[in-house]
Amino acid sequence: MAKGGSSFHMSAVPVTIFAHLLVISIAALTLAWLIKFREGFAFKSQSNKAKIFNLHPLLMILGFVLFSGEAIIMYKAVPAKRRAQKLMHLILHFIALVAGIIGVYAVFKFHSEVGIIHMYTLHSWIGLSTICLFGLQWLLGFFSFWYPRAEPMKRARMLPWHAFFGMVIFFMTIVTAETGLTQKFLFQGLRRSQEALIVNFTGLLILLFGISVGLIVILPRRIV
Repeated sequence: MAKGGSSFHMSAVPVTIFAHLLVISIAALTLAWLIKFREGFAFKSQSNKAKIFNLHPLLMILGFVLFSGEAIIMYKAVPAKRRAQKLMHLILHFIALVAGIIGVYAVFKFHSEVGIIHMYTLHSWIGLSTICLFGLQWLLGFFSFWYPRAEPMKRARMLPWHAFFGMVIFFMTIVTAETGLTQKFLFQGLRRSQEALIVNFTGLLILLFGISVGLIVILPRRIV
């Protein structure tokens, strides 16, 4: 950290390290919750349909939220040439998109098999809107910035809007995850229990991850 009068400049590096530690912690808590307290996950299950549902939080948190966040911060985290960074950004977002689509399919499959109506909560409305906007953003980014790419002047005009809507969509994923955990908490009636603590801490760490990603975006890679 370098002082300059009454102001100071902070590097994105320590925040990036903190964000990576959050990723590890969120993944560990999510797996512990779903395996220890929710009996794991499966695409097909005759005896325990809840295992099908468990794929939803698994893929949406580990795949959609964490990979999309990593895709955003990798510009500050990976010291590589710009084109290599763009490729990694594109791939990580694609993994997040695929995980999100499968996660949405899993919850629709669960609802169909147990006879629950679809799209009846705020969580589901925000979630489906987020996955649709995410897919549209990825396609526009691919054709505008990767292949065949728009003209340089057009790309320069589009870049700020691409970055802005990318962050808006990412924060929508955070809101979706938080409302989903809250919904699960209330519907399961967890109250005071070890499982409730894990769910609450997972939600808290996801919020911190979202804040960290937003901070990393506005900070320089190294101290100026």
